[in-house]
Amino acid sequence: MAKREKEGGILETVKTVVYALVIAGLFRTLFFQPFWIPSGSMKDTLLVGDFLFVNKMAYGYSQYSCPFSMCTFIDGRWFGSEPDRGDVVVFRHPVTGSDFIKRLIGLPGDRIQVRDGVLYINDEEAVQEEAGTFVETFDKQGPVGNLPQCENAGVALGQDCLKSRYMETLPGGTTHSILNVRDSRLDDTPVYTVPEGHFFFMGDNRDNSTDSRVSQNAMGVGFVPFENLVGRADRVIFSSAGRSMLFFWTWRLDRFFEEIV
Repeated sequence: MAKREKEGGILETVKTVVYALVIAGLFRTLFFQPFWIPSGSMKDTLLVGDFLFVNKMAYGYSQYSCPFSMCTFIDGRWFGSEPDRGDVVVFRHPVTGSDFIKRLIGLPGDRIQVRDGVLYINDEEAVQEEAGTFVETFDKQGPVGNLPQCENAGVALGQDCLKSRYMETLPGGTTHSILNVRDSRLDDTPVYTVPEGHFFFMGDNRDNSTDSRVSQNAMGVGFVPFENLVGRADRVIFSSAGRSMLFFWTWRLDRFFEEIV
């Protein structure tokens, strides 16, 4: 009798674990996917160590909505809803399969160009207004331990790392922060015409972002197909400036539940 009770207890434990995994998998597939910010390409909108949930209901579902892209039975996109210009989006890189997070700049049919560091969409300038200086400590950031890039190059460890900050307004009225580190080759680009069914993305930290300004053949992002969109990032849930979320003294309490704009 004791042996049967023990076996029954083990079976119930296994069933409970299986049910929990199924429920977690369905939640992650249909509703929200957790995402850690690993790099500085979206500063100062998103910082290294920000934790957020990606809204997977925003644009419908594709094969990339499932963990490990397992939903191969989905052809194209189910219950698809077009994203808006200015959305902060997590998408699957068309070549590497890695998850990226960037701001949606170009919709299908748009002509995108950067001239002298200023963005133009269909020949309309995205007006930039000076918004002071973004200041952070020049030190290792996040689990990877990357150092930030600074406009005041050559700063010592532990000192202030500075970047010029601007508020950029996209056609349609979305206003968001962007940073400048240096003059770079991506400050002047050719005209990109976004193909049908694709989108054009850029990072807010413009000089420290691998995005659609560089083709996939040149190790960039290029144009991203609609089916590769995973979801929209709406709000930072948790944020830690340290190497681990367990280092409570590095938590950024002011960023908890902050809306992403």
